[in-house]
Amino acid sequence: MADPSSALAALSRELGPDAVRTDAETLAASSHDSWPLSTKLARLGRHTHQADAVVAVDSPEQIRTALAVAADHDLPVTVRALGSSVTGQPLPVRGGLVLDVSGIPDSFAVNETDMTVRVSAGYNGGQLETELQRQGWTLGHSPQSLHRSSVGGWLATLATGQFSSYYGGIEDLVVGYTVILATGETVRLSASPRAAMGPDLRQLFLGSEGTLGVITSVTLKIFPTAPVQLLQTYTLPSVEAGVAVLRAQAAAGLRPFLLRLYDTAEARHVLQDDSIDTPVLFTGSQGLDTMARAEAAALDDIVAGHGGAPAGPEGVEKWMTRRFDFSGVENLLAQDGGYAETIEVAHTWSGILPLYHALTKALAPLADDVLAHFSHVYTQGTSLYLILRGHAGTDEAAVQRLQTVWETAMRVALEHGAELSHHHGGGLARSPYTRQSLGGAHLLLRRLKHALDPNGLLNPGKLGL
Repeated sequence: MADPSSALAALSRELGPDAVRTDAETLAASSHDSWPLSTKLARLGRHTHQADAVVAVDSPEQIRTALAVAADHDLPVTVRALGSSVTGQPLPVRGGLVLDVSGIPDSFAVNETDMTVRVSAGYNGGQLETELQRQGWTLGHSPQSLHRSSVGGWLATLATGQFSSYYGGIEDLVVGYTVILATGETVRLSASPRAAMGPDLRQLFLGSEGTLGVITSVTLKIFPTAPVQLLQTYTLPSVEAGVAVLRAQAAAGLRPFLLRLYDTAEARHVLQDDSIDTPVLFTGSQGLDTMARAEAAALDDIVAGHGGAPAGPEGVEKWMTRRFDFSGVENLLAQDGGYAETIEVAHTWSGILPLYHALTKALAPLADDVLAHFSHVYTQGTSLYLILRGHAGTDEAAVQRLQTVWETAMRVALEHGAELSHHHGGGLARSPYTRQSLGGAHLLLRRLKHALDPNGLLNPGKLGL
């Protein structure tokens, strides 16, 4: 990579000197995200993923200018919005520029007839959902990071939300979006409401983690807020029985908006009750009154058929009030030697239980607590979400422990043929395993990368690129 000084001088001339930051504090801040490993490294004062400059842009035109200067000077560009990634997507690995798009003015426009909202990519998701709900609408997209993540980040990481069993993931919710390529060209990709003119090119940039282009605006589906929501907590005799319930309701074609199965260890945690001695299932049905009640009754029957029993709505109701709370992990990471990690994978119905048992067994020696739940259900399988918590004595030991956790989890998942990520994306945490995970499909990704970013400047070091 060339000396960046001439590039930074050019950017200062084009964008103004205040747009280009090279002070130590700014560079250090942009070298970390919400990845627990990165958080521990920050506590140790180790800023290993550091750019040469942070460039703040406030318009698509400024993005194109920054990309052009970077291309002229062979500088890598890593896009960053709100920095809520928990796997290291916005961290630069080859220096260059961090392109800070969080200052692009927020804008959104609701089309109530078509039931869509067009929004700037840097818009805070929680703020958008709040504003839509004031008008009687919802995005249907509700990740735990809702209030700390951006709309464009959802597309870039192929995110999904806590109510995906009803609404689907971001790939089901996006209608169209605008992206600026590394070459400076602007492309609008859309389907209204569906299109069969060639491949669905909207899929190209979903999950691309900023390696193929910069998303600037997004059009999403919106939904009227449901008139009725019915919540229920069930106890189940075993994780196996719970997974059987998840599969049976999927096979029956039910669409509960909430479906979360906790193993016994996490059931105690989520219900804040150490006396719990069974797995627990949370469900929620919504919509018109007659439809919601019919679905809830059907779920009652399915659960009873697998040895489960209703325990009332209180457990789910309390969880609904704190479902965006990430403080348990953050408080532990703030302690000297404390560590915590979340790892989400996915598998088919035939593979998910062997994967659950293998992962919890392999990870048990590496943490004080290994908690697990199944929270995104499909006709062919489900996700598995693991939470690990522990103390390693010192932050340095915690870093080593977290690295071992990732190596162990990815090895076991690969051995079982599982999907290495369900909704957190790859980032730095999973990049070393991308080629093995994608197999021959990685060839297509490499060719796309070469075609759209021939100089390899956009977010290098991610997705095995």
